[in-house]
Amino acid sequence: MARKYTPAESCDCEVIHEEVVNKVKARMPEEEILYELAEVFKVFGDSTRIRILWALDEAEMCVCDIAYLLNMTQSAISHQLRVLKQAKLVRNRKEGKVVYYSLDDEHVRMIFDQGLAHIKEK
Repeated sequence: MARKYTPAESCDCEVIHEEVVNKVKARMPEEEILYELAEVFKVFGDSTRIRILWALDEAEMCVCDIAYLLNMTQSAISHQLRVLKQAKLVRNRKEGKVVYYSLDDEHVRMIFDQGLAHIKEK
């Protein structure tokens, strides 16, 4: 069934508040920056990666512990950690033969925590 649009959902003219549009346009980041931001948010679009981020928000962990926690293979976890690392959302450190993962910085923790707060308020 086709959705019917009410007049409030569209305008009858090209622009009403040109000064507002120009002000916003002047402050808008370059297309490349917005593209990179969209790519970061795509990484958040996978529930396995979200579960990994949640775990790393709680504690620094190695691949085998994350795999055990999420009942997944170490290979699957390693793949997802690679994606998260490429997006600069997690970092790693090596201690002997064990590689530990954590959230990359406080910005990642804030994005994750804000997302959770937004979901919980509804």
